[in-house]
Amino acid sequence: MKPLRIGNFSGFYGDRSAALREMLTGGEVDVLTGDYLAELTMLILARDRLKDPSAGYARTFPRQLEDCLGLARERGVRIVTNAGGLDPAGLAGEIRRLADRLGIPVRVAHVEGDDLTAAHPGTLAAHAYLGGFGITECLRAGADVVVTGRVTDAALVTGPAAAHFGWRPDDHDAFAGAVVAGHVLECGTQATGGNYAFFTEGDVRRPGFPLAEIHADGSSVITKHPGTGGFVDVGTITAQLLYETGGARYAGPDVTARLDTVRLGPEGPDRVRIEGVRGEAPPPTLKVGLNRLGGFRNEVVFVLTGLGIEAKAALVREQLADALAKSPPREVRWELVRTDRADADTEETASALLRLVVRDPDQRVVGRALSGAAVELALASYPGFHVLAPPGKGAPYGVFEEVYVPYVGAVHVAVLHDGRRIPVPPPQETGPLAAVPDPPLPEPLPPGPTRRAPLGLVVGARSGDKGGNANVGVWARSEDAWRWLAHTLTADAFRRLIPESRDLPVTRHLLPNLRAVNFVVEGILGAGVAAQARFDPQAKALGEWLRSRHLDIPEALL
Repeated sequence: MKPLRIGNFSGFYGDRSAALREMLTGGEVDVLTGDYLAELTMLILARDRLKDPSAGYARTFPRQLEDCLGLARERGVRIVTNAGGLDPAGLAGEIRRLADRLGIPVRVAHVEGDDLTAAHPGTLAAHAYLGGFGITECLRAGADVVVTGRVTDAALVTGPAAAHFGWRPDDHDAFAGAVVAGHVLECGTQATGGNYAFFTEGDVRRPGFPLAEIHADGSSVITKHPGTGGFVDVGTITAQLLYETGGARYAGPDVTARLDTVRLGPEGPDRVRIEGVRGEAPPPTLKVGLNRLGGFRNEVVFVLTGLGIEAKAALVREQLADALAKSPPREVRWELVRTDRADADTEETASALLRLVVRDPDQRVVGRALSGAAVELALASYPGFHVLAPPGKGAPYGVFEEVYVPYVGAVHVAVLHDGRRIPVPPPQETGPLAAVPDPPLPEPLPPGPTRRAPLGLVVGARSGDKGGNANVGVWARSEDAWRWLAHTLTADAFRRLIPESRDLPVTRHLLPNLRAVNFVVEGILGAGVAAQARFDPQAKALGEWLRSRHLDIPEALL
């Protein structure tokens, strides 16, 4: 059977608006998927809906579609997207009105059942991560456009693949292969050189978007349209496979994919084959993401220039101590960022930043009293006093957490283009989600001379967030580098290199087929990205920080 060509045109809400047209015109494709949702996006949409009840979905998607709907229809390309956010029915209705106005006959269906907000009082949004079978039902009934709310990122690929190949729910290996392909596609150009550790090895100024040629057994080839920017190789695909994952078992409502069985291999320029993926029954419960308001936050960044940086920082802290003591915020965090250098030839490079962040359930505690106290220092503090921006009255911040519920807690329904509602049953077979024992370590490298050097000279890394946890995937590009990496970069070594993690649980997972280790650092992001608990709240650059740390590396690898 001919492979199904599934492409991606969006990896987040705000991605390249021209990508839909680029993917439609750049080469052959059967299905295009758009991923707009992340943990933070759900909170943003929920806050939009508080202001406007008709809001709740990605407003940019209909504008993209207006320019391309006729072209997609003409070329027989079906579009599947989670841009429905909190209101997939609302977005589906808008697309139908758009199609009527343009005179384009398209069948629009949507998927419901993820919204569990009513069952979780105190949340702004509580949504289950549904699988792909609702999408499958919509496509089997002839839909040209399928809109969902919160589904797993990989569901945008498993749904079309199951519809095309007729997979049954117990075709675990095929589904697992599609899940892996879906995980590669979900972040768009991260699979084609974007955000890549070795970005200098290709032209990544405007990477093309990826596509997967999926076969009936679930294996796939990841590639991109000819002539587009960026590049696809084993490294770019490895990096994306490690992004926001953890151990060997990658669980979802369609299947649990075994990442330790993934095999990657080159198949020509800008083509990487994914094969050998094994699947298991999905876990017995369904993940639900909860978003709520955590309180209010305020921030002031003082600029300290020239000499006596430490003394200037100490003065500001002493001067604000009284204001903070009168009505103490629940959380006060000071951070001195030494961006300054001695004898600098620009004022910016002679300056350091002193950052004050306060949080409290009461907006008044973090608001104007603190802001006023900071502003009053303008003529009464250290020489050269100024701030990056005037402090405000305090802004709300969000908190994310995940819980797990029985499948019957979410009524998964495919709403077809003709209004029929098709219930999607929960999985009949489930399996416990137990950790996989670590595989044996490879043979260590023989002893030899070493040199103190940055880790990133011999390994790549990619990092990301899952709620309050961060993951850092690290991979080697040669067998010898893997042998060294597996023995050297232990969880304890990670804690030494990343001091923020020293008092936190750090779990290391070995993935020999990818020549990779994947670290999960629990709690380093506090209550999630919306809480902005650290300088890099989504841990996007945590892997690059790790690569910049120095340790003793065998000279044979350098």
